[in-house]
Amino acid sequence: MTTIAQVESQIERVWRGSFQYELNQALETRLRESALVGVKAALEAALQEELAVHLGFGRYERQSSGKKPPEAQRSGFFKRGVETSYGQIPDLRIPKLRCSNKTRMWHVLVRYQSAQQIVLDKAFYLYGLGLSLRDLQEGLYLFLGHVLSRTAVNRVTLAAQSKMDDWRQTPISETPAILIVDGVWLTINYPTGETWTDRSGHERQKVRGQKRVILAVMGVWPDGQHHLIHYEVAEDENADAWSAVCQHLIARGLDPKAVCMVVSDGTKGLLEALDIHLPQAKLQRCTVHKVRGFERYLKYQELPNTAPETGQAVTAEEARQQRRHTMKTEALEIFEAPSQADAERRLADFVAKWQPIEPDAIHNFTWGIKRCFTFYLLHPALHPLVRSTNALERFFREFRNKADEIGAFPNEDSCLTVFHLVMVREHTKHDRVEFAKTV
Repeated sequence: MTTIAQVESQIERVWRGSFQYELNQALETRLRESALVGVKAALEAALQEELAVHLGFGRYERQSSGKKPPEAQRSGFFKRGVETSYGQIPDLRIPKLRCSNKTRMWHVLVRYQSAQQIVLDKAFYLYGLGLSLRDLQEGLYLFLGHVLSRTAVNRVTLAAQSKMDDWRQTPISETPAILIVDGVWLTINYPTGETWTDRSGHERQKVRGQKRVILAVMGVWPDGQHHLIHYEVAEDENADAWSAVCQHLIARGLDPKAVCMVVSDGTKGLLEALDIHLPQAKLQRCTVHKVRGFERYLKYQELPNTAPETGQAVTAEEARQQRRHTMKTEALEIFEAPSQADAERRLADFVAKWQPIEPDAIHNFTWGIKRCFTFYLLHPALHPLVRSTNALERFFREFRNKADEIGAFPNEDSCLTVFHLVMVREHTKHDRVEFAKTV
């Protein structure tokens, strides 16, 4: 059972890792610098929203009643210093009107400079810890007194995490011997080229959600360290897309001759890309996907009428579930053998037992199964990690939870930003210093 101390340590890592990409001796200083970027962006967006609510119209919006009075005319910005729990913001941009600036009270700043500063500062980063934009709107309302628009909140989160965009170009200083690759599908909105006019008379671009895939690469080193080293958006999981991934990794410093194995779920086009860019690498087919694959070929012939363990009568559906569970369990046990020779003996026994009654499923399972035994070339301590893509799949589940709540991402940048935030959170939660292998 996890202790309170362990939970506290995990939360501390998540909090610090979610906004800081370089965990080194200057962590606290850099953390404060990064935090100030987010706090400043959030306050400036909140001030703009408060002024829009006060005036009754947004920036660049025209009134039908004619010229605006001076007290309703914007006049640029003035700068002032604001103390935060992370240090001083010397140049916070305050919206300025043509007149009445001296008597105007900014409720956002009044609330911010109350005793709740540290709570508000951290609220700006809750988005990176898993809150949706709607959740963050509600949280900020408790402190700011009004609701920021989704556009304003999105600007805040993107500004707070802007430095993380550089991570994908960070040079790789030590090439991992094993790569685990996979893709996660999602929906991103793209302009259609057409426009429409909103209620305010503004011309907007029409967008349509399109399916895209984030191709991700996890590096595994001989000592068991593993973390994501690259990701990018692609239109499909084909040879061209995987070739682009390999090219980008090599451009960042990956040594193609040092990669000895690539773990995959059998995605099409990967082998062709490996032959071109990583010729020394052997393919390890994900054993979990291999086992899942034969399930749709089961015919459920000669089902028993009673349960083998209890002898009690079972329904046809219960018998099918029992066969499916038994076959999958025994198939997975093949790859848990301590050596390849033992695994092949287990495979022979499995085939002899099930082929007479489930020939189609066994044919599918044994087709190309030699690539499922590649992991036996490595040290036994690495076998549980590299015989499947589970390490990457677990991360994808965390990302899908957030992606499903968002629905369709407004653009590729927002999609990659969220992906990165989830990645950093997962790495820090499990105490993986993922930047130890980059310079």
